[in-house]
Amino acid sequence: MNRYTVAFLIIAVGLALLIFNHGSGETFGMDNNEFARLVSLLPFIALLGSGILIGRRHTLGKVARDLATWLVIILGLVVVWLYRGDFKSLGERVLAALVPGQPVVSTQTGGDTEVILHKSMNGHFEAEVEINGQTVSMLVDTGASSISLSWEDARQVGLNPENLDYSATVRTANGVANAAPVKLAQVSLGPISRRNVPALVATEGRLEQSLLGMSFLATLGSMRMQDDELRLRD
Repeated sequence: MNRYTVAFLIIAVGLALLIFNHGSGETFGMDNNEFARLVSLLPFIALLGSGILIGRRHTLGKVARDLATWLVIILGLVVVWLYRGDFKSLGERVLAALVPGQPVVSTQTGGDTEVILHKSMNGHFEAEVEINGQTVSMLVDTGASSISLSWEDARQVGLNPENLDYSATVRTANGVANAAPVKLAQVSLGPISRRNVPALVATEGRLEQSLLGMSFLATLGSMRMQDDELRLRD
């Protein structure tokens, strides 16, 4: 087994232990961050020692180049581990930018969970919401007193819009319209979930996109806009 294999095995075992003990925060009684620093040093020490031992067989320049290469690799792995939370957050933000309405879940220092929505290209906040087990693309509308489903989305989530009672009168951007009051068994935005949520179903052709209104938003702990983000806290 050559020295590079030994160095690689040290890194691999160290990272596996860190991942396995991520929840506990400790590995062999050491804080995970301290253990990560130790793992980063051991291969370098092993390579340095072996480099000194075999220095007679190779030129000093080659040994130095090999050690420098591994040092860069080890430091890169350590950086990835120490900033894993930032990289995860960056990946989620990139995904949210590429997929409009994709909620980003963020855990705050106090343990509270926030769902972050990024503004779409049209300037509105859209969200992929799960209703009765079906995903519906909705427009976040704090001006809507209730969740409002289009005729098509109502059918998608298991309602039968033909048999509903359109007895409610609502004001929309297109004027006054009739809507049918319903109860939605389950509405979820990321990890934020509510049951038996009041909603309205618009008549056919009256609503182009379903609205995530205040019958859901009012149940949140907080809702604030920051730059191009809308942060919703359970």
